[in-house]
Parts: sequence; structure tokens; C-alpha cells
Amino acid sequence: MSDETSPLAADNELAFESALRPKSLSEFVGQHKVRAQLSLLLEAAKIQNRTADHILLAGPPGLGKTTLAMIVAHESGRPLRLTSGPTIQHAGDLAAVLSSLAPGEILFIDEIHRMARSAEEMLYLAMEDFRIDVMVGKGPGATSIPLDLAPFTLVGATTRSGMLPNPLRDRFGFTAHLEFYEDSELAQVLARAADKLGLQIENQALTEISIRSRGTPRIANRLLRRVRDFALVKGHESISLADAQGALKLYEVDDLGLDRLDQAILDVLVNRFAGKPVGLSTLAVAVGEEQDTIEAVVEPFLLRKGLIARTSRGRQATSAGFRHLGQNAPAEEADKGIDL
Repeated sequence: MSDETSPLAADNELAFESALRPKSLSEFVGQHKVRAQLSLLLEAAKIQNRTADHILLAGPPGLGKTTLAMIVAHESGRPLRLTSGPTIQHAGDLAAVLSSLAPGEILFIDEIHRMARSAEEMLYLAMEDFRIDVMVGKGPGATSIPLDLAPFTLVGATTRSGMLPNPLRDRFGFTAHLEFYEDSELAQVLARAADKLGLQIENQALTEISIRSRGTPRIANRLLRRVRDFALVKGHESISLADAQGALKLYEVDDLGLDRLDQAILDVLVNRFAGKPVGLSTLAVAVGEEQDTIEAVVEPFLLRKGLIARTSRGRQATSAGFRHLGQNAPAEEADKGIDL
């Protein structure tokens, strides 16, 4: 593995991600129901020689929404146009994208819940009738000019489906809800990634990484990259369990997969507030992080592991959270959480 063209020496961030993305539904690991549903939808569209129904991919970050959008385009034999909600802040921005689509093209809008409201309202008509109304001029003299669009398939991705207005959500022909991965599925993802990159890695090391990957393929691949670097610097041709444990310890990823921020939040709830409920804004100030990051990225994992609870008065550590830090929960505070 010392050759200059070795993946260990030559790959960069972009090449790494590109190499690991599956190109078809058959290569995609996990999400069995979603894969079967998408396969049926795309096959029916092929048989009828039409564009596929609009697709909404909903779920936490890192579960493969962008990859599935690319697979939809590949298996449909259609070109793919990529954009994101935050870049569409005016109806004109969306009109420019829609009017330039080729017939049958797949339009992927990531973080679709962050589009401007005016753009969302334009999208209603575009998705339903493949038409938009473009306003020309301002004030009393402004006129609306209808513009026909080429038929297209919209694939939207969101981590906050509840933020989508009902009229937009209802115009998607199919909504896929992506779930967190099992450890065994992540081990398959990692084994495939290691094979693609030509890495020699022990099965025990794959298992160790998968257990600490929070049920998320993106995190699993990122940790594999760090473990690979650790073994490379140590001069090991094959990645062992000790390499995996050493790298994960160095990067502060504990046995459950909690990283530095997770541990900081749990530490604040357990040690600074002794298990008492804490408001989200107070918690964000205490750990020096944005509220949105805590609510969308950190909190779901801690809730899923049963380490914290959301109560009517705020977030609080559970008895499991206390035990994870090697402490006993106060009797009056243990497990009084009420899910909201």
C-alpha cells in the first residue's frame, strides 16, 4: 500500500465521498422498504414512458438522501440538477432553475424546508401543472406571464419535514422516511467502503467503528477515514481493532458514539444542573453551540439512546445518562422525563 497511486495516499475529500457512493439501488445498503418503494415507482414510470412522480426524502442528516437522489437519476436514465433550499431565496431564483430544465430532468433540492416562502408558492404550480407565472414589472402595471415548463421530477430532501407547508408536502407523489441504520448494516457499509478504497481491515475493527457511528453512514465513513489515517501514520498495512480503538479515543468518540459535543451536553445536564430540567437556550449557552445544532443534530441521538429526556420544563439527564458518566442519578430526578 506504499505505491503513490494507492487510495491511502492519493484520495482527497471529494474523491473519497464519490468512491463510496453506491450507483444503484442494488448497491445501496439498508433502508430496505424505501429501496423497494423507489424501485417500484421508477419501474412503473419506465413502463409508462413518463417522468416519475415527485419524491420527498425525509430523515436525519447523513442517511443517504443525496445518494438516493443520484440513484433515482441514474436508474431513470435522466440528467440530474442539484441545488439547495438556502440558495433559493426569491421566486426568481427558482424560476431561473425551472425554466432551464431539460425534459425529464431530475431536480434535487436539498434542505427544501429552507426555501423562501415566495419560491415555495411558485413550486406548487410547477409541480402540479409544469407551469409557472412570472411577474413582469412592478406596481399597478405589473403583469403575470404564464411559462410552460418541461416535465420534470422533483426530489426534495429535508431533515425537518414538519417545517414544510402542507400544500407543498401534499404535491409529492411519494414520501420516503429514512431510518437510522442498525450496527450490522453499518458494518456492511464500512466493508463496502474499505473494499472500494483497497483497505485491509479486520472484522473486529469494522464492528467497533459501526457501533460508534450513531446509526449514520456518513459518520461511519468519516470515522473510517480517521481510523485509516491513524493506521497509516502508525505504519500499519492492515487496520486492527487496536487501531480503531486508538483513533476513536484520540478523536473523543466514546463507546456509544458520543462525540465531544454530546459529552459536553450530557456533562452539563448531569454535573452542572444535577439532573434538573434545563431550557434549550440555557443549554446552548452552557456548551457554546447554536440551539438549532443541538435540537437537530445532537438531541435526537441522545434521546434515542435514552440518555436525556425532553420534559415540559426542559431537557434533563436520565438515570441512563448518569450511569454513562459513571454516576448515580438523584432519586427525586431519575427518569421523570415526559416526551414532548
